[in-house]
Amino acid sequence: MTTGNIIEISHIARTYTIGSETIHALRDVSLNVKKNEYVALMGPSGSGKSTLMNMLGCLDTPSAGEYVLNGKSVARMSDDELAEVRNKEIGFVFQTFNLLPRSTALENVMLPLVYAGMSSAARKEKAMRVLEQVGLKDRVHHKPNELSGGQRQRVAVARALVNDPAIILADEPTGNLDSKTSIEIMGLFAAIHEAGNTIIVVTHEEDIAQYAHRIVRLKDGLVERDELNANIRKT
Repeated sequence: MTTGNIIEISHIARTYTIGSETIHALRDVSLNVKKNEYVALMGPSGSGKSTLMNMLGCLDTPSAGEYVLNGKSVARMSDDELAEVRNKEIGFVFQTFNLLPRSTALENVMLPLVYAGMSSAARKEKAMRVLEQVGLKDRVHHKPNELSGGQRQRVAVARALVNDPAIILADEPTGNLDSKTSIEIMGLFAAIHEAGNTIIVVTHEEDIAQYAHRIVRLKDGLVERDELNANIRKT
């Protein structure tokens, strides 16, 4: 593994068989991401960006090629090791928030810490601290249906951050938000990046991709372009 890279994928391919048809979601993708990079994966529907994000998040396995995460080959990890990676090293943020509807913001954020084996008092203290970090100190006891879309996404970001992951993977994080709230959420990602996290955002929206420092454009399961962003959008 090259020094400074947290992610190295080499000649990744992913095919699915549906009936008699073979779908080539990813064809031959090679990509390195350095620690503390802020990368946007862009592309139209069917370009392979969500499949690639699932690979990066260890939610799916490639049909061919190799994925090295933090110096370890993902293919050689046991199921238990993969589960630990997903819980401790990677924080996920989804378009649909994926919050438990009957649980408060605090309970939703505490959940990953249950699997980490942390005591109840320590879980509460840590979750409170992260909720304060994302600007929700006064909403910790509210349930998702008592929060705005932007506040729900902040809860989701807090939950992704609570285990101090090295990487934040965000799949269309502003897809269900209005433009003003989208700007607020992207400002939050900028602050998280400045604090030292590696951030990978999957989006089909050009204005959201412009917040990233590097933009990787996918088309038909291949990397079409991979370039540094000379005009980073500020919040």
